[in-house]
Formats: sequence, C-alpha cells, structure tokens
Amino acid sequence: MTSPDFAWFPGDGSSLESVPETSRTIGLVAWKGPWAPDDPDANFKADVALYSGVDPMATISGLASAMGIPDGAIVHYVLAKWASAGSGGLLELGPAMVHRLWAPVEKAERVGTDDARLEAYEQLRQMISWLRLPLVEDETDSS
Repeated sequence: MTSPDFAWFPGDGSSLESVPETSRTIGLVAWKGPWAPDDPDANFKADVALYSGVDPMATISGLASAMGIPDGAIVHYVLAKWASAGSGGLLELGPAMVHRLWAPVEKAERVGTDDARLEAYEQLRQMISWLRLPLVEDETDSS
C-alpha cells in the first residue's frame, strides 16, 4: 500500500523504505547558549542547553533496530509527535476548558499584583484538582 505523500526507494539495497518526498537531512547540534537573562524564552533555552549533553541517537538506534524501522523514521515520529503534542492536549481538554483555565491567568495579569497572581494560582489549583479527581485513587487533601 502506498501513499501519495511518500516516495518508495531502495535504502541499503536489502529493503524498501518509505520517506516523505520532503525529507531532508539535518544535523543534531548541541547548543548551550548564550541567552539574555531577561529573555522571555530563557526557560526553554535552558532546557535545550541541559539536553545538549545527551546523545538521543543511542536510544533512537536501539529502538529502530529492535523494531526493524529506519533510524530516520523513528526520529521523524518523535519530532512529529512532540510537535503535535500541544494540539493533542487541546483535543483532550477541549477549547472551552482551555479558555476557562486561561481566564484566571488573564485576569491576574491584567491586575498585575502578586495577590492577584496568588488568587489565580489558587483558582487554577482548584480547577485542576477537580479535573484530576477521576484520575487519582482515593487521595485525601492534606491541607
């Protein structure tokens, strides 16, 4: 079975591999910065720098070998799954709940005080606690 989104070509000569016609080669780059202390994306950049010392290909190659799937297909899967996780989360929560969760944050930021932010935190804590209720075993509130 072939898909119009994929081209079939012989890989190493022993099997046929499916790759997107838009496939491209990129290098894995270990990046450690720098970034400005007031960078709004500093937390993400710090996380990228933290994982720069990890070689993901050991895991990718092991999984690919065990599954009989090319390394590049596993990398494609991991990237596509990570990149679409936000959409998956939105589908799980639903647009109405996302707006309900955002409302206290928006209000607190509009007011701009620590007290307003603490009030928003408490409201979000209660909402998430309610959402979690069916997912956790008989937990008792320790507060």
